[in-house]
Amino acid sequence: MARSSIEPLVVEKVIGDVLDMFTPAANFTVHYASRQVANGCEIKPSAAVDRPSVQILGPRVSTTFYTLVMVDPDAPSPSEPTLREWLHWIVVDIPEGSDATKGKELVAYMGPRPPTGIHRYIFVLLKQKHAAMMVGCRAPDGRGNFSTREFAAQYELGPPVAAVYFNSQKEPATKKR
Repeated sequence: MARSSIEPLVVEKVIGDVLDMFTPAANFTVHYASRQVANGCEIKPSAAVDRPSVQILGPRVSTTFYTLVMVDPDAPSPSEPTLREWLHWIVVDIPEGSDATKGKELVAYMGPRPPTGIHRYIFVLLKQKHAAMMVGCRAPDGRGNFSTREFAAQYELGPPVAAVYFNSQKEPATKKR
């Protein structure tokens, strides 16, 4: 992953709001059907109802495992000022060189549901220090008020090794006549 891949994350405050500065050390792809997620692209909520295909690139014979987290940092609203990030998905124990279905889903996928405005949906890939993170790892109590940083610290995941985000906004309701 090239250094320039960090720039959109900095410009759009993904680094700052959700993540600390990091050096990319892994490659992964996220696809909704045939559409690959690229930093800043727009994906409609209706196109992201089903969980995406996530492929972690690398050798298939590896002892490296990853945790994938998907969050929406734009969920806080004036009525919920303490809300930090809205959790959409967590998959742990994903082997390098395979896809997210080979990991263990800790929190079930929930597609984008932006109420108003444009929301950023961020996929964060974290390298696990231990091969089997599920031992002692439990799902957060809820989806609201989540912190990617705190989750990573709690389970000794260290800084992210890759991240990508897309934008989404509420689709207009279809008019019935």
